[in-house]
Amino acid sequence: MRPSVVVVGAGPRGTGVLERLAANAPADLELDIHLVDPYPPGGGRIWREEQSPLLWMNSMAEDVTMFTDDTVMLSGPVRPGPTLAEWAGLDGQTFPSRPQQGAYLRWVYERAVTALPAGVRVHEHRTRALRVGGPREGRQQVVLEGRGNHLLADLVVLTIGHLDAEPDDEQRRLSAFAARRGLLHLPPDFAADSDLSVVPAAEPVIVRGFGLAFIDLMVLLTEGRGGRHEGDTYLPSGREPVLYVGSRRGVPYHSKIGYPWEGERPPLPRFFGPEQTRELLRRSGPVDFRRDIWPLIDKELGYAHYHRLFSAHPRRTATDWPAFEEAYAAAAPGSAELAAVVASAVPDLADRLDLDALDNPLDQVSLPSAEALQERLSDHITAGLARRHDPAHSPDLAVFLGLLSVYGQLIRLGDLGDGGRWHGFFSHLASGPPGPRLRRLLALSRAGIVRFLGPGITVETDERQGVFRAGGSAVPQERTEARVLIEARLPDPTVERTRSPLLKGLYADGALATPSGLLRVDPEDGRILERGERPHPRRFALGPHTSARAGGAFTRPRTGGPAFSQNDATARAVLGFLEDLPAPRQERRVTSRTYDDQGLRMPLTSDPPPPLAAVPPQVPDPAP
Repeated sequence: MRPSVVVVGAGPRGTGVLERLAANAPADLELDIHLVDPYPPGGGRIWREEQSPLLWMNSMAEDVTMFTDDTVMLSGPVRPGPTLAEWAGLDGQTFPSRPQQGAYLRWVYERAVTALPAGVRVHEHRTRALRVGGPREGRQQVVLEGRGNHLLADLVVLTIGHLDAEPDDEQRRLSAFAARRGLLHLPPDFAADSDLSVVPAAEPVIVRGFGLAFIDLMVLLTEGRGGRHEGDTYLPSGREPVLYVGSRRGVPYHSKIGYPWEGERPPLPRFFGPEQTRELLRRSGPVDFRRDIWPLIDKELGYAHYHRLFSAHPRRTATDWPAFEEAYAAAAPGSAELAAVVASAVPDLADRLDLDALDNPLDQVSLPSAEALQERLSDHITAGLARRHDPAHSPDLAVFLGLLSVYGQLIRLGDLGDGGRWHGFFSHLASGPPGPRLRRLLALSRAGIVRFLGPGITVETDERQGVFRAGGSAVPQERTEARVLIEARLPDPTVERTRSPLLKGLYADGALATPSGLLRVDPEDGRILERGERPHPRRFALGPHTSARAGGAFTRPRTGGPAFSQNDATARAVLGFLEDLPAPRQERRVTSRTYDDQGLRMPLTSDPPPPLAAVPPQVPDPAP
């Protein structure tokens, strides 16, 4: 029997593992790789090519790569490759559509398959994996949906990506109320998969959530219904609903920064690096995020901010950098001494970094009316857009680089037990929408299609009137009634509440979960941890459903790429395990690609595929 590996999830993470297997594999490797995913390999569900071109990436084309470089910490070889911009011939400063990214990912996948040794077969199974079983010391069995047989594998690697979740108590209550009163409640979901045709035109709709999911929803319910943007004006089609949007913060995520980096980069990590991470991991007692980790993050991001301020805008400082750096390094994180060092060296309050104010810009704000709130939010978004596109505020870009560095360290700590505070903070500052999206949001606000509810949103049900009612803390006397409620956020699955029968089964069989419900894995190579903290020798997992999740969906070139490091470590662990298996019987070499979309093994051919360099990329037209 030939050795075999099953990879469940053929999206970007599964493709990344495949690329690392190809980079590290010996030339004489004999192996069957089974990719299990109901969606096409490369893009998977989220980045599939068959979705609306109105949906954009939230990264510039030049900031997206699927290839390693010499900044990545890995044991395997570096295999460079083009960014999305280079591959597709796009202006690097543009925000590509998701179908364009799907085409790039499909090409990366095809390239990885072609790079595998000739003795490796890749089989695609366009279905779901329902269960993984088998003894720790023996071959694993992967049960597939709709198939009478199952796959036998020496190893299983889970790269499932984003998951659906069973509704929590509140969502069940809201859905039951909607069903009882003939209303509409759309629970958390991926916008491209939601049936938005049921949302009525010209009616008020309460939207809870102001992050990236809201931006997608906004686009599909406006431009997706025939409306047009002309300059700073939105021309409605008449088929749009009126979106009343609020959230905990009450503001959208900060837009992407609209200028490139120039000059010296801050030397990161400086105050929160491997040494501090090791010290936290060595502690015998529990690590508290707010007490033990947040001060280190604050000082690290402050260092990045002030390094840039002193190097690029020295006229706005009152001392020289060496003196400031020495005093800053000596002061304890989060201390009054540190605040005094900053105050004496940076005269203007606007040049000082205040993470709490950035995270909660409307905290304690009280306004007299809903119209005053509309004006306040419009001013906030307008000012934020101007700042994010002005190099005079380039310390913001240094903080962004600091956030990436911090995330690389936090991955080593696993589940932070912070209730999602860090991920929400990171997303708010570093993972927001393109600037053009927020300019269009302002146009929709002026057209009366979007109305702001502000921070501290609450949603109530009124049985007597048969409506949803929502309001915010900034204008507590104002309430909005609607027959439609949409939860504009992705599901937040745990191993207990996920709709994935595969993960539920693993948990029931003894796989460990973190306090917030992530699948626990060994940070060294991604092996799934079981009762007694034992790594399973034949099961691996990578991605957002695990304790080793990396920041962001994709990696910016030359930023270290923690996901690349994880993929490489897992691929090398897989290959190391396979080296110790009994040698398979000798058989004729075959091409590295076979496909069994219908569950049937297709006839093999010895003819190699054409070189990828000769295959022009098929990129859809850019989104308007």
